This record gives sequence, structure tokens and C-alpha cells, in this order.
Amino acid sequence: MFNPLDHKGIPLDQQIRNWGELNVEPIDPEAVDPYTRCRIITMNGIEVEAIMFSHQFTRNCRDADVKRQLAYTRFVESQQQRTVNWLLPGLSSVLETTLGYEQVAVDLTAWVARHEPDPYLKQAYEFGVLEDFDHLYRYANLYEMVERRKAEKIVNGVTEVMPGRPTVAEFRHPFDNVNDPYAKDAVDPRSKLHALTILSAEQQVLMYYMNTGPQYMEPIARQLYQEISLIEEEHVTHYESLVDPGETWWERLVTHEYNECWLYWSFMEQETDPRIKAVWELHLQMELAHLQQAADLLRRYDGREPEQIVGNTGLPEPLKFEPNKEYLRHLLATQIDLTKLGAGYVREAHERFEQMQEQIHGGEKPPSEAVIDAHREMFGDEYRSETEGPHPVESLRAQEGSRRA
Repeated sequence: MFNPLDHKGIPLDQQIRNWGELNVEPIDPEAVDPYTRCRIITMNGIEVEAIMFSHQFTRNCRDADVKRQLAYTRFVESQQQRTVNWLLPGLSSVLETTLGYEQVAVDLTAWVARHEPDPYLKQAYEFGVLEDFDHLYRYANLYEMVERRKAEKIVNGVTEVMPGRPTVAEFRHPFDNVNDPYAKDAVDPRSKLHALTILSAEQQVLMYYMNTGPQYMEPIARQLYQEISLIEEEHVTHYESLVDPGETWWERLVTHEYNECWLYWSFMEQETDPRIKAVWELHLQMELAHLQQAADLLRRYDGREPEQIVGNTGLPEPLKFEPNKEYLRHLLATQIDLTKLGAGYVREAHERFEQMQEQIHGGEKPPSEAVIDAHREMFGDEYRSETEGPHPVESLRAQEGSRRA
């Protein structure tokens, strides 16, 4: 098993790259493996979180020497983020990138849920993934309406497109989006990596929708981005509350760097594009040095060894992008009617949930429902890609006579 704590990587003073090295060639959107796109989107979110965390750490740190070390590593992380994000092609539209973001949210969260050892955390991921699954379906219908293209072009058959927990039913009172945190000294180290990974991915989706939604001219597109971006706000709250607030800044720094090592190593192990694989390999070597720096700071200022934070057995099994169709269909059949009450899950539409539904919808049909109606009016049906048969929930099956992707 690969243990990043045993490797020093590229020396920090050799990590700043020039413009020629940063000028990466983007992927070909017509030929790329959909999971290569997913890996790129994921690592962009991870690097953005690393940068934001480092800025917050700096704003809460009095030690000028530590601030300088953070500033140097943060600049390198910023170069990594630009390299990764610039692998996405300018040829892709905002909606095409959006479909990629939602495919990431579905298959990344499903994989994490399948491998999460803690039952409470596992339930949190299972709950959230059914909502992102529905978002993919709503945006896929908008995509065909606006651009006259099918989402199959993006998801390429590895992820199904059909209703999840209906977006209209995803709005909960903010109190009910706050979960119980894991206990940092008792939880399996894998759980820390899972929580940080999903939090980073959802945070990226939130920021993307907040900033790109108003760029559309079409009213239905602007409204759908507005609605789903508010759900993504709920998701960030849902996932960030899983993290133990008692973790010190030094612990969090180690966990962030260890998580980046895990993900770059994971993606390097499965990447099918040699050119993109070389980026993952290079960034892994950089992150190994970042982890060594974080470990030294932990020892100096927190008096502990990094193994006390992330364990001493090396990285867990690689995180993989792979189809999760059977698993998602099982969740649809068994959990689609769940909602939150406090830090737990219930099936009843309780009073606080109903009050929030009334406040947010006010008796009007939300954009996520209107977009499906508009698609049916325009094309005579809705867009779906149900490769494994009819929807497992009878009430959500396509209407008789509807076409299939």
C-alpha cells in the first residue's frame, strides 16, 4: 500500500512553473472518456478547497513564518488549480460543463457512500446523491431545450439520466441541513477523506452555479440555476457539518494534503489518457512535499505525529469513477421519500418541512418542474437515459409512449 508520508516528492523550491509549463492543452470534448472529465472536475474542486482553506488558515494565524510557508504552498496549489481547470475546453458550453459537474456529484458520491465505513456518514451520502441524481435529469432536459443536444453526449451511457428525489421536495428548513459531526479521534481515517472530498466537490458546484446561472438569456435556464444553486447551498451545509469542528488548523492542514495525495494517486492509477495521467503524476509528486511540510508544522505546533491524524497504514484503496447504476436504483427504490428532521432522517412531511415548502414555493410550480413541462411541450415528452430498464419507482416512470435516449 502506498504511504505518502514515506515519500518526499519534488522539493518545494522547485515547484513553481513558468507560463509554458502551465499552458496545457485542453481535452477534446467529442472524444474524451466521460470519467476523465469527471476526474478533472473533481480535482479542480479539491484544489479550490485547498486554496480557500489556506487563505482562511492564514487569516487566523499570527505566526509570520507559518503565513509565509502557507503563502508559498498556496501559490503552487493555485498553479495546480489553473492547470487542472484549464484542461476543460472552451468549446464546452456552460450547460455541458454543468452536466459534467452533476455526473461527478452522482458517481463520486455513490462511490464514497458504497465505501464509507461509518453508518451515519454513509446515510448522509446516500441521502445527498439522490438529489444530485435528480439535478442531472433536470439539466439534461434543459440542455436539449436550449442547445438541441442530448446529455448522452456527456454521460456516455455510464450514468443513467432519470428522476431522483424531486428537486421540488429538496428544500428543507436550514436547521434540518445540519448533521452531527464525526468524532475526530475515533472515526476511521477514511471517513475524514470521504467527507473532505464530497464537501469540496459540492462546494465547487455551489460556486459554479452561483456565478454562471445569471449568464443565460433564457428565463427558464436562469430560474433553474437559481433553484438548484440553493439546493447546493443546502448540500454544502449538509456535508461540512459532518466534519469535527474540534480539529485544529494543523490537523486540517495535514488532512487536506493527505487527501490530495490520495486523490492524485487514485486518479493516476486509473487514468486512461496518458497526457492527463502525466498531470496527475506530477501533481502527486508536488503534494507529497506539501504533506511533508504540513507534517512538520503539525509536529512543531501541535506536538503530534501525522499518523495520529490519518493513520499509519498508508492510503486506502483508490477512489474510482465507475458506473453505480445498480446501487443508485436500489437507493431510489428504498430512500427516495426520505427527508431530514434535525440531524436524523424521516419519511414524514413534518411541520417544519411543510412550512419551508410553503415559504419557498408559495404555491407556485418551481423551475425544476417547469423545465420538464416545457420540454414535454416542445418535444412531446421528457429526456431520459434509462439503460437498465424502467424507473424503479413506479410513480416516476416515463409516461407511456415517451421516447428513450
